[in-house]
Amino acid sequence: MSKLRSDEIASALQQALDRHSDNLQLESIGTVIQVRDGIAEVYGLDGVSAGEMVEFEGGERGLALNLNEESVGVIILDNFEGIKEGGVVKRLNRQLEIPVGNTLLGRVVDALGRPLDGKGEISKEQTRPIEFVAPRVLERKGVHEPLQTGIKAIDAMVPIGRGQRELVIGDRQIGKTAILIDTIINQKDTDVHCIYVAIGQKGSAVKEVVEALEAHDAMSYTTVVSAPASAPATLQFLAPYAGAAMGEHYMFGGEHSLVIYDDLSKQANAYREVSLLLRRPPGREAFPGDVFYLHSRLLERAAKMSDEKGAGSMTALPVIETLEGNETAYIPTNVISITDGQIFLFPGLFNSGIKPAINVGLSVSRVGGNAQTGIIKKLGGNLRLELAQFREIEAFAKFGSDLDARTQARLTRGQRMVELLKQGQFAPLSVSHQAVVLYAGTNGYLDSFPIASVGRFERELLAFAPTFDADLLPTIQKEPKLTEEIGERLKKLLDAFVKGFEA
Repeated sequence: MSKLRSDEIASALQQALDRHSDNLQLESIGTVIQVRDGIAEVYGLDGVSAGEMVEFEGGERGLALNLNEESVGVIILDNFEGIKEGGVVKRLNRQLEIPVGNTLLGRVVDALGRPLDGKGEISKEQTRPIEFVAPRVLERKGVHEPLQTGIKAIDAMVPIGRGQRELVIGDRQIGKTAILIDTIINQKDTDVHCIYVAIGQKGSAVKEVVEALEAHDAMSYTTVVSAPASAPATLQFLAPYAGAAMGEHYMFGGEHSLVIYDDLSKQANAYREVSLLLRRPPGREAFPGDVFYLHSRLLERAAKMSDEKGAGSMTALPVIETLEGNETAYIPTNVISITDGQIFLFPGLFNSGIKPAINVGLSVSRVGGNAQTGIIKKLGGNLRLELAQFREIEAFAKFGSDLDARTQARLTRGQRMVELLKQGQFAPLSVSHQAVVLYAGTNGYLDSFPIASVGRFERELLAFAPTFDADLLPTIQKEPKLTEEIGERLKKLLDAFVKGFEA
């Protein structure tokens, strides 16, 4: 038997070393200590950051939210029934992302972008992180383009601009969602993509919203993100951020989006539930200390981008539900301080038949006339003040004291303007139609007619306008400024109409 030479052994070892490849991968893993109500407490996961994705051994995904000295609090995004104590958890080294883009238009999805409408899977070619830093001040531009709601009372007195954050606030069941649906319907044939985020609502209510949008052909440019009351609190907490990510896709692409959060009160309640399960110390009304940051980091993402950044915009319409008109509660005051104005709906007005029940005295838009077309700004400029004064005169008139002629004229005009600003649901008006109606009201053409005939006056006037001057409405719509020529044509239209109108 021949002896192996030492140089042969060395050569064989060298070849083996050359062929060897190190496939070792270092992973940060942890162990589940406890699972309760969609929350997992995990030991380990060294170096994990807040908002980072983790994966359980059964494939369930989670989001690291609470970073303690000895453990990590993870909110579970999937079904947590298969997660047991002692199970292994590993870091994924990435943020939670959701699909975005035009593939979501016409779809109903959950807070993670998963389809709920049974229309098949959604393409994940384009994704965005669910949390994103708001654009810097230097990347923004002042709000100057109107976002028409089609609602006379809002467009004339509390205008909304593209890139604005306008709060809709009021008690339950007084028409908040109705205003929002009409605003979405009014974006038809515009370049605005709509995202409606339903948080903590009944499944039947979300279904009614979807059916209403489909009936008015509005789902073709709308995405509905649904996190109903039956969904876990974690998804109700994440749903608004998912809607913001979908809207940002259009904003950063130089396009325009409208994101509606209906409503943030329920999101705050869901976040309180999650925080208490994570054993965070409670503060006022048992909310955690960072509940203000919960909404500020969400609403700050709405912006009008500068021309250098594509001039896109994302408009946010958050909703807050109050209890018995108490706008001084914790969450309402927080959100009022973050937004650029509020549309306050008042139960007393709603119960007296004034719909939309907008309280003119408490409602405000901090963007003001910058977000109005020229003709609506001119016609509705003093309307807010006049209606506020009318409310005061009306209160005094109830005492039955004699009123001078000037005060009586204001009372007469105010009563008819209140009636004129009433508007049914699913009937948004174009700028040209609003201009004709406001011109009639503010110039006293209704003062001699009884209040009961105001609604019919408006309907018949809008039907009469195209037959009297076929080019007037298209002209106003195309170049919405109150020029001397348009003013003359409006005056001729109203003079001719009033002669033939029978109260």
